[in-house]
Amino acid sequence: MNFRNFERTGLDDLWSLHYPSRSLLDFRPNEQDLEHDHKLPNPNYSPDSMPQSHPVESPEEILSQNFKPVGENFTSDRHLILLLSIVSGLAISNVYYNQPLLAQMGRNLQVSDHQIGVVPAVTQVGYSIGLLLLVPLGDRLERRKLIVTVLSLLVFAIIGVATSPNLTTLTIASLALGCLSIVAQLIIPMVAQISSPLDRGKTLGLLMSGLSVSLVFARTISGFIGETFGWRSIYWLSAGLIVTLAITVRSKLPIVPPASQLSYVKLMGSILQLIREQPILREASLNIALIFGSFNVFWSTMIFFLESSYHYDGKVAGLFGLVGIVGALVTPLIGRLADEHTPRKILSYAIALALTAFTILAIAGTYLSGLIIGVLFLFLGMHASFILNQIRIYSLVPNAESRLNTVYMVTNYTGGAIGSFLGAVGWSLWQWHGVCAIAITLISLAAIIHFRVFSFTKP
Repeated sequence: MNFRNFERTGLDDLWSLHYPSRSLLDFRPNEQDLEHDHKLPNPNYSPDSMPQSHPVESPEEILSQNFKPVGENFTSDRHLILLLSIVSGLAISNVYYNQPLLAQMGRNLQVSDHQIGVVPAVTQVGYSIGLLLLVPLGDRLERRKLIVTVLSLLVFAIIGVATSPNLTTLTIASLALGCLSIVAQLIIPMVAQISSPLDRGKTLGLLMSGLSVSLVFARTISGFIGETFGWRSIYWLSAGLIVTLAITVRSKLPIVPPASQLSYVKLMGSILQLIREQPILREASLNIALIFGSFNVFWSTMIFFLESSYHYDGKVAGLFGLVGIVGALVTPLIGRLADEHTPRKILSYAIALALTAFTILAIAGTYLSGLIIGVLFLFLGMHASFILNQIRIYSLVPNAESRLNTVYMVTNYTGGAIGSFLGAVGWSLWQWHGVCAIAITLISLAAIIHFRVFSFTKP
């Protein structure tokens, strides 16, 4: 059956007629087919436009609900995309505020470097839990209301971190904060769902660029504000910003109807089916988990390295985040390259760049110039790998963008949490060379999977 020959509204019936016992979730295109479909002149005839096949969620039923239609120019409104990228960046920044401030937090709470090193790992575990339990609701609930609700709850978690009197309370509050910082992963699938397949890479690149710039500045400001006014001050500032953004989003974001009417239990069950039936999803998710894990191996230990080797404090650690703005600024270019070529091809270069970064950091990290160049390459490799793998998965199953993103991001942040933990272990046992050795091992595993020494898909 050639799916490109049928209009969106009739596809459910056609699929059910020919394959009564199978769901569209069983559709398993290979990467070559997706690359061909990606370049079709009319996006209405792409596999990306196929709706998910379930008896209760035909297009007529979805459109019959009392929802205000999304404007046709939604994804072309650069001001709105910029707003969404800022919201995404400042929400997820709460996961990373602690990284340049760990040494100060440890001294304030009177715990060791190894003990306080658990906090970023726990925060990312919380983020993974939020991705697993909350992000799938983006396919089930009206998105604007869901985004505003999660932002509102996030404020209370931030205040919990800011008022923590000891490590135990900080750990629990950080877990909740991570769980509720998943707003970006509600916004990104929404934008991907309503973007044309022909310019999805460009649109996502623009969104991710703004998100990354916000994240870079947040890390930098975190170091400065934390060192000047105390580590708790950045969280009080964040709480105020999130309240303001929640109000703004509620007034600016159009109502976006849900893509599915499955019950929550069935929605979660369909995630397992996606994992089973989509080998590209498994490959891309594990790939980014390993790369992001290596990224966190570095960032979770960088402050200790800077203090011991350079005698720098959290302010300078925050400044190193500014190097990441280069990676953020090239993200739209990465998206355009993915539109023009194939995400998988460009991903090869991104993995090589990340491996080069840690090679430089291991050999020349004790020299300031080597450290800066290594961090620059690391940011470029990480940003490119993230957006390229994400573009790959959004082409797999239509109207399941939030669930695809759930699998991708849960795997990603689980890798990040493991990376943070391994970084703390590597530093405590072998210092900087242990950190670099662990990171190189993780990226090497990603390269083995990507170049199909071990593969999830047929060549």
